[in-house]
Amino acid sequence: MLLRSALLEDSRNLRILLELVSGDAVSVNVNLLSRSLGRHRATIDHRVKAMMEHSVLDPPLYPFHGVFRVYPILAIVYLDTRGLSQGGGLTRWMHEDPHILAAFHSRMWSHDTLLLTYHESVASHQLWMGAIPGMLSTSYGVDGKQGDLQSSVSYLSNQLMVKYSPGSGVNLIEKTVQEEGSVTLGGLELDELDVRIMRSLIEGRGIKTNITKLSAVSGLHRKTVEKRVNLLLTGRHVADPVCRFPGFLVPPGYLLTITEAQVKRLDEALVNHLVEDPHVPVAIQTANEAGNLLLFGNHEDVDSYLGWVEDLRGLFPDRIGDVRTMYLPPETVIAFNYKRVALSYINRMLGEDRDPD
Repeated sequence: MLLRSALLEDSRNLRILLELVSGDAVSVNVNLLSRSLGRHRATIDHRVKAMMEHSVLDPPLYPFHGVFRVYPILAIVYLDTRGLSQGGGLTRWMHEDPHILAAFHSRMWSHDTLLLTYHESVASHQLWMGAIPGMLSTSYGVDGKQGDLQSSVSYLSNQLMVKYSPGSGVNLIEKTVQEEGSVTLGGLELDELDVRIMRSLIEGRGIKTNITKLSAVSGLHRKTVEKRVNLLLTGRHVADPVCRFPGFLVPPGYLLTITEAQVKRLDEALVNHLVEDPHVPVAIQTANEAGNLLLFGNHEDVDSYLGWVEDLRGLFPDRIGDVRTMYLPPETVIAFNYKRVALSYINRMLGEDRDPD
């Protein structure tokens, strides 16, 4: 499926889009951050570089929101790959496949791998699944037959998102720093100023766009480029530039949870609570056997998560039924490919076959 938009029928606009979504034409505006936070430029510059070097934050980019129209289906795939030859090829595929948003090691529910994947439809997902064994063999040197790759899947609609706020975990970091004075992420000790910088970048403040580079890439005049960028924003192809956590939905070192919950009544009060809850970066309505609401969560540890569930039940008694939860600590992560998925699609629109990285 290709986005139907007159704006994106112009290859020059696609090249601008590619530079924005890759982050190649986007950078931190240290001078602006220095003024807004009231600290010396050199101090801000040092703190920002330290957070990037320690993989606390990724460099800024324009999120490609068109991906939700291109791929309206989020398929959570539970794989048992033990019938396949295990080696670097399988991992490399999970890093490179343009449909895989994230991949994890997991030994829950009779499988050893969990994939979060984006697709145009249920049918296109099933065709993709059917092609995997042959593709793994021919392109990645992974031996195995069709029957050796066991799987089950849950389908969700990206159009039924109740909440989408990948950076909500900054509120948890801020709370820890307020209570304890500092927090260590990625081996880097962060204080109150670091958190103020982090919040600014995650919320899109203190980020600049290199219009000169976009002009050179597209061949368009600077003023024209500025208008095209604004059209991409107002057309909801991209969102305003932000920094994200390398773990996309979770800060470094935090536990990612995926919870399927039976909710007896999803009313405005519960929705508003989830929207404001910093532990929930993404919430999606669903109709799977295990529940009708899927929540991605970020927590310090399992005890924190269990306490959060009990608090939620206390706030909404007789509303939250059975829950089924998958715990994905940092050591289970194989890949987070949120940028590759978007860039692969844009390159396909351009008719180019180049490495999104």
